[in-house]
Amino acid sequence: MLHAPIIWPDAVTFLAAEAPEEPVFIFAPAALKAQARRFLDGFPGLTTYAVKANAHPQVLATLLEAGVRAFDVASPDEIETVLSLAPDARLHYHNPVKSRAELAFAHRRGVRVFACDSAAELAKMREVLPPEGVQISVRFRMPAKGAAYDFGAKFGAEPEAAARLLAEAAAAGFAPALTFHPGTQCLNPDAWRIYIEAAARIARMAGVRLAQLNVGGGFPARRTGDEAFALEDYFAAIAEAARRAFGDQVPPLACEPGRAMAADCMSVATRVKLVREDGAVFLNDGIYGALAEAPLLGSATRMRVLDPSGRPRRGAPRPRVVFGPTCDSVDRLPGEPALPDDLAEGDFVLFEGLGAYGMATVTRFNGYGPTRVATVSAPRPV
Repeated sequence: MLHAPIIWPDAVTFLAAEAPEEPVFIFAPAALKAQARRFLDGFPGLTTYAVKANAHPQVLATLLEAGVRAFDVASPDEIETVLSLAPDARLHYHNPVKSRAELAFAHRRGVRVFACDSAAELAKMREVLPPEGVQISVRFRMPAKGAAYDFGAKFGAEPEAAARLLAEAAAAGFAPALTFHPGTQCLNPDAWRIYIEAAARIARMAGVRLAQLNVGGGFPARRTGDEAFALEDYFAAIAEAARRAFGDQVPPLACEPGRAMAADCMSVATRVKLVREDGAVFLNDGIYGALAEAPLLGSATRMRVLDPSGRPRRGAPRPRVVFGPTCDSVDRLPGEPALPDDLAEGDFVLFEGLGAYGMATVTRFNGYGPTRVATVSAPRPV
């Protein structure tokens, strides 16, 4: 059972009052609820939340309060986590590779939607899963561009192979469906059109009518604050592409946002441990903690610096080498982020947009890494 957390009015009040020495996640439930409503009200189909992005119980409970009732899960642990809070939740097990034991466990726990992208995986599923009431979503890949990194390097069948898998799944008695993922931080809505058009061709090749078309995640979240995109443009592009590709037989649509749903609901407050005489800055968190994605996506530039009393530092921006707290020399943010020239030991450096994957990737290497969550009533975490 969840215990009600202490609710602070805002991040500055919390930091000034408690002056935490350890890094802390700042969680704004209001921001998460607002983003959930954008998907629930705007996406032309079923919205499922990708639990891998942030499985913290407060996050899941907040999504349930907002009306989310379907979740994309990737492991037995994620299945149990969701069901402990929402026993009637609808679960999509869309990790394309699962052991026989994982398949059997998921079916026992009520999961009826599974993904695969290979003949070997489908053969395994045919052995373990009874076809009655079970949907098999064949995952396919396309050379669509626009993502920060391509998920097709690991998952997804080529279209011709996907058509064969789809036909085989239908022949075995499963409800046939398709799914894809355009890649993380996809800033090109046209990628969804390319995939949806391919989905219609694959369904025709297989000679089946789709029980569902899951258009994946990949919806972007703000990394720098300068990006010009609106989720509603993506929703409109998806709806129009589906109408054009499928005509009057548009299958039920689903999506599985993780990053775009959760990113802006949390920031992480780090603290300056040292400003060395050569100008290098040492923080109490780094790439083995909440900033693990920085080497993949580029150093986050949505940063704020506060002095120990919570007042903003206003010195001129200066490029800095920024290290994390571990004894590993690779624990460094990429590039040289600009920080105020009046930065001092004890200051807080707040990194925004870390509600997705910031918490999920904390390793506790060397004993470092944020585990505490401070909840604020403000509409944004910072």
